[in-house]
Amino acid sequence: MKKIFIFIFILSSIYSQSQTYIKVNAITALVLVPNVGIETSIGKKFTFEADVMTSFWKSFKGQKLEFYTLTAEVRYHFNEKYKGFYVGGNTGVDRYKVQKWNYWNTNLYEDGFGYRFGATIGYDIKLNNKFMLDLFVGGGWHQGFYHGYYKDGTPDRYDKAKNWNKSGEWLPYRGGVMISYRLN
Repeated sequence: MKKIFIFIFILSSIYSQSQTYIKVNAITALVLVPNVGIETSIGKKFTFEADVMTSFWKSFKGQKLEFYTLTAEVRYHFNEKYKGFYVGGNTGVDRYKVQKWNYWNTNLYEDGFGYRFGATIGYDIKLNNKFMLDLFVGGGWHQGFYHGYYKDGTPDRYDKAKNWNKSGEWLPYRGGVMISYRLN
């Protein structure tokens, strides 16, 4: 119960003290992968954005494609907040059951989790007092921990790692056009 009161207090403080936008990614929505977020002011030229993206699909055309991500980002706006160019540094976590692009024609998939650190570059376009477009692209380092399985239900793992198989790579993992609505 105490955690609920703290959460409500923080949320109401953000809402009452600064410009806050709720956001929906129009690009990912077109492919039925919701990406929603919230961005709020934390300084004269700084904002904080948090978003979630998920694919509820178990598979797409026979390929495993189920994932959940949470990303937190601090953004520096070169001009004024919510107008023009910005850069951001982000971190996030994810959970997935996917086939890597180079495994699409195989019987193999990965079931795991990961974390990431990266950067974003974007541009905010104010449409009016309530609406804004946020065009952005970003990526960075992703470290994944997974078990490798067979799609056909073969009981053994294909990766043969004792605990978790590990995979680290530089990836583009953010991008789109957020339609943003100002709450206050």
